[in-house]
Amino acid sequence: MTLDTLSAFFGWMTVFNFALLAVAGIALMAMRDWASELHARMFGLEAADVRMSYFRWLATYKILALVFAFVPWLALQMI
Repeated sequence: MTLDTLSAFFGWMTVFNFALLAVAGIALMAMRDWASELHARMFGLEAADVRMSYFRWLATYKILALVFAFVPWLALQMI
């Protein structure tokens, strides 16, 4: 596997992860009340706790995408 192949792989992985993050964020903003009420009823939680879980999930996903996709791509670009 060459450096160009790895660079392309991590580049597309970064694009895919941040596109998924954007779609999830937009979907949660558009369906905030419906989704939080549904999940609150499903799991017996308060709607505010569910919204906090959504925020925590998006923040964790963003950090993981940065660490495992963007940073390796950036390091390969510097070589």
